[in-house]
Amino acid sequence: MDRFSVRKEILIDDAGWGDLILGVVIGALKLPDRRYLDRRIPVSSFQPPNFENKRYLDDAVKIAEEIVKVMRPDMETRFKVCSGYVLSSIRRHLRNQGFNVEEVEITGELQEMVERSYVRWCTEVGVPTERLDKRRFSTLLEWVAEKPEIREKLVKTGWKSWKQKWREKAFKEKF
Repeated sequence: MDRFSVRKEILIDDAGWGDLILGVVIGALKLPDRRYLDRRIPVSSFQPPNFENKRYLDDAVKIAEEIVKVMRPDMETRFKVCSGYVLSSIRRHLRNQGFNVEEVEITGELQEMVERSYVRWCTEVGVPTERLDKRRFSTLLEWVAEKPEIREKLVKTGWKSWKQKWREKAFKEKF
C-alpha cells in the first residue's frame, strides 16, 4: 500500500545570505503539487542595530508561519530545510510546531528558483543583469563603489567585514 501513497514534502531554501547587498530570499516548494512561494527578509535586518540583534532570524520565522498558512501542511508532510544558518530558526520553529523537519542540502529546481528570485530583486534595485553571475561578491562591491553614497543603503552594513574593510574600499577605490 505504501508504494501508492504520495509523499508530501515542503522544501525550503535561501539565497542572498553571502551577498553584499539586499537581504535574503527564502523560498518554499511544496511537492508533489509544485506550489512555490518566496519572501524577502529586508536589508534593514542586516543593518545596525537589527543585525546585532539577529532580527533576520525572527523575520525567517514569520516567513515560516506564512509558508505553513499558505501551503497548509498536515502532520504527514515532511519539511526538508536547507542547513543554512538563516534557516536555523525556521527548522526550530517548525519542529516546535510538531512537524517532521529534516536538515538537508538543497540542490536543483528549488535552489535555482530561489536564486532567480534573489537576482530579480537585485535587478529591481538597478544592478545590471549581466553583472549577476554566480560569484558576484566582487561585482556587487564594484557596483556599490560606483555610487557608494547612494548605494550603501542597500548593503548589509551590519557585517564586521563591511565596517572593517569593504566600506573603505567602496568609498576610496575606483574599480
